Amino acid sequence: MIDTIIFDFGDIFINLDKRATIDGLKKLGLSEWNEDLNHLNFSFEKGEISRENFLNGIQKHLPNASLNEIENAWNAVLLDFPLKRLEFLQKLSLKYRLFLLSNTDAIHIETFEQANGVSFYSDFYQCFEKVYFSFEIGMRKPDTEIYNYLVAQHGLIAKHTLFVDDKKENTDAAFSLGFNIWNLQVGEEDVTDLFDKKIISQ
Repeated sequence: MIDTIIFDFGDIFINLDKRATIDGLKKLGLSEWNEDLNHLNFSFEKGEISRENFLNGIQKHLPNASLNEIENAWNAVLLDFPLKRLEFLQKLSLKYRLFLLSNTDAIHIETFEQANGVSFYSDFYQCFEKVYFSFEIGMRKPDTEIYNYLVAQHGLIAKHTLFVDDKKENTDAAFSLGFNIWNLQVGEEDVTDLFDKKIISQ
């Protein structure tokens, strides 16, 4: 019996346009996303480097772009957060222990909060027993340490826990540790379809 659900954030609750950031950076002169930028992103997501060092690191690849232009392109990935998902989550929180576990960075979270306002994001965060952002805890999915950290912090039992994420490498890692999983297919499924998946009961 599942009594706990761990949710990803991006493309589960807030819609994303992952191409928009790449396209935005290319308009600023980036030839292609490369391994250096990948490493920079992962370091920022784990809180290992500051906002300034992150933006300056990207600027090295885009010498003609301003830091403000780079930040705007970086935030282009963030789209809307449908109210029906928040309402669904609020009902779910009455019956299940809920956690948020997201690979994200300080810029994206600050932008999300500013765009949606205190009332909305407070209502969202309050649905969860605890909210975990990778940049705050220094770990990121799919590294198994981050799942084990949640288990240890909250006394979770993997076989009684459902992990929901749109990235297969993340759900694969959770599955290997004994979690129930839902690898949500973006564009084909919605988090509000959870009961229809017959994984948990209403």
